[in-house]
Amino acid sequence: MIRIAIVLGSSRPGRLGKAVADWVHARAAERGDAVFELLDVADFNLPLLDEPLPPSTGRYSQEHTKAWSEAVAAFDGYVFVTGEYNHSIPGALKNALDYLYKEWNNKAAGFVSYGSAGGTRAVEHLRAVAGELQMADVRAQVALPLSSEFENYRKFRPSEMAEKNLQTVFDQVIAWAGALKVLRPGEDEGKKFYALSGPGTE
Repeated sequence: MIRIAIVLGSSRPGRLGKAVADWVHARAAERGDAVFELLDVADFNLPLLDEPLPPSTGRYSQEHTKAWSEAVAAFDGYVFVTGEYNHSIPGALKNALDYLYKEWNNKAAGFVSYGSAGGTRAVEHLRAVAGELQMADVRAQVALPLSSEFENYRKFRPSEMAEKNLQTVFDQVIAWAGALKVLRPGEDEGKKFYALSGPGTE
């Protein structure tokens, strides 16, 4: 069975993303074509990247990195839930992405975003990061403007269109996650390959 992580990228107190991620998770649980789990970046307490070696080597010295690596590697694809902070993604999410490399490779990625402009500008940045990490990002996206999807800009009330778009994101992420399985090398072969290539080896 395909395994998909719903990655909640904001860690700030009172974050709107928790309600959004819970909605995504609840709708995902209604499906029977994949296994979905919520992966909350805040639960891992990752400091600013503190590994001495590039992530592409796969040689981690910190226990928090090893825990994050194990969690991320267990999935075939991801649905990222992100807010928009100053036209980009939350720093906590970027930091979490930067910690790892091979764990993201040849996996599918979909996006659910929220913000004053629906989080669309954040996702444009996130797509570029995903591409560098060798994730295949799907075209479908859920964009949630604060003015229309949140009562008084705080209480999340997803529209019918958002519900429909979310199912399309699921469909595409699951399809691509399955297709990309053939591109992922075995563990031993992968370690050898990623130690000799990939960004951050300069």
